Amino acid sequence: NGAVCIQPCSPSFHGETSFVCEDRKWQKLSDACASLDVQSLFQVRMLELLPCSGGHGGSAGEHLPFVGGGKPGHEKPGDGAKHFGAGNHSCQADFSCIIPDILSSPAIPGNIADIVELLKKISLLLSENVTRGKMQSYSRIANHILNSSIISNWAFLKDRNAGSILLDSVNLFAGKLLLRNGSESIQEPFIATKGYSIHRNTSGKSFDFSMEFNSTGNITGHVVIPEEELLRLSRASKAISVAFPTLGAILETNQPEPAFVNGMVLSVSLPEELQSILLTFEKLNKLEQVGAQCVGWHSAERRWDPRACEVRAHSVTAVVCACAHRPRSYRSFSILMAPAVPRSSVLDLITRVGLGLSIFSLVLCLVIEAVVWHHVTKTEITYMRHFCLVNIAASLLVADVLFILAAIVHNTVLNYQLCVAATFFLHFFYLALFFWMFTLGLLILYGLLLIFFKITRSVLLAAAFSIGYGCPLVISILTIAITEPKNGYLRSGACWLNWYETKALLAFVVPALSIIVMNLVVVVVVVVKTGRSSVGEGCKSQDLSSMIRVSKNVALLTPLLGLTWGFGLATIIDSRSLAFHVVFALLNAFQGFFILLFGTLLDRK
Repeated sequence: NGAVCIQPCSPSFHGETSFVCEDRKWQKLSDACASLDVQSLFQVRMLELLPCSGGHGGSAGEHLPFVGGGKPGHEKPGDGAKHFGAGNHSCQADFSCIIPDILSSPAIPGNIADIVELLKKISLLLSENVTRGKMQSYSRIANHILNSSIISNWAFLKDRNAGSILLDSVNLFAGKLLLRNGSESIQEPFIATKGYSIHRNTSGKSFDFSMEFNSTGNITGHVVIPEEELLRLSRASKAISVAFPTLGAILETNQPEPAFVNGMVLSVSLPEELQSILLTFEKLNKLEQVGAQCVGWHSAERRWDPRACEVRAHSVTAVVCACAHRPRSYRSFSILMAPAVPRSSVLDLITRVGLGLSIFSLVLCLVIEAVVWHHVTKTEITYMRHFCLVNIAASLLVADVLFILAAIVHNTVLNYQLCVAATFFLHFFYLALFFWMFTLGLLILYGLLLIFFKITRSVLLAAAFSIGYGCPLVISILTIAITEPKNGYLRSGACWLNWYETKALLAFVVPALSIIVMNLVVVVVVVVKTGRSSVGEGCKSQDLSSMIRVSKNVALLTPLLGLTWGFGLATIIDSRSLAFHVVFALLNAFQGFFILLFGTLLDRK
């Protein structure tokens, strides 16, 4: 396993093919076999044009610094045009003379790599005065390697960043497009370019694309520059947009979770004054349970970045994204589909009903505790038990209300500062819930194991407040202080902690899971202590009584100590299982009801 074998190509091709051994079988790793020789292609075309060139003999191979092994860094944009098809004004104007050879070559991995390199060099050296003819030729070459029928060949390119290189090259070249009469439109089946002149008095400008994705139908995309953004313009400018229906399948997602592009890739070239745009993407996969995430392609890091966009509207068929326009970072946008998390009407119903019942139950719990407080807090241990119970109920009540408010803020208000504030307090109160459950667990251990060791109430209260609210406050403040300056506090698509970029969510997950494990130990201790009386005794009635007592204690402690949250591990292990998500939602959406039932109503006192 892991051994690599390299084989030469067949005689009609140059290059090599690599294989890797996996499970005792050779799997193709990369394929650099190519039939297209870009350097020779240009030399042949130059020689064909010599009779018309007026004596440029011998210069054909000398003036091609942008192909083969040449280094484009020593050339200025536009210099390549002097050598490109020298002596033929038509070829020099739009380099159409090389297109027949390129389009007649098979789109195999080696040829794709050469064409990507060719387009990169053209965009670097011939991007001065990009006329309609140049853009048409460029688009025809790019279209040849973006055809939906050959997308699978991209998987065998040696350079895994070839898709990103192609995207950057097209964006650079298209951004220099000259507009005739204020607009331009150039369309190929798998790449389309549109441009408009814009100024501050222009009403909201839009670009509409409807393009072929495969043989079964078309896919649409829509770019809108809001009117308030156009008011930022100080002078007349141009806006260019390029649509790629198949490029998303080529670009690697580089996400920890399985996710893939579920719409066309839309690129924009806009004046720097513009700060945001609206994009509408038609979904490729229109299944109802499929989620969507608006993303921008980070050209420097070569990955999809959810921080560039946020979901403005979401339906079964389309997604509307509001995206930041930052020419140095984000020029291309799309939507990701994440099928790993099931979206279900059952889950939504459980969450809504559970939260409603939970909030009502927690309010009732606090009212009952206030009424009977003096009757049930006569000893130190009972006082602290009910004190912990009240704080658990209060923390969960506030967290449930904030959960609803955070959803409202994200879906309607769309205010970033409010979303940050909601996330901070949501993080704090959910942590407070867990740390008060941890405090209750410690109190139970104190009552069971330290029978003859007495601690005064003031010390117990100080320790409880330090653990219950002090620890969550420190963790919450540190989390926002470390991640927010890097715009890594919030996740895209919800007012909650980020995961993909900064792993801010660990500031909730690690404390919560640690407390669940420690409270599980508490339950084991309780089971051992309460079941010990029947050990070695032969009376079946006592065995049964002990089992009932143990089962009751476990049932009472499970929601109070937060052990139901431990079922979240099952949703991580098998994230596609709807059953696990339903059980997890049932146990936790109804936690407030369980606290009322087991913590208050079933208390005989």
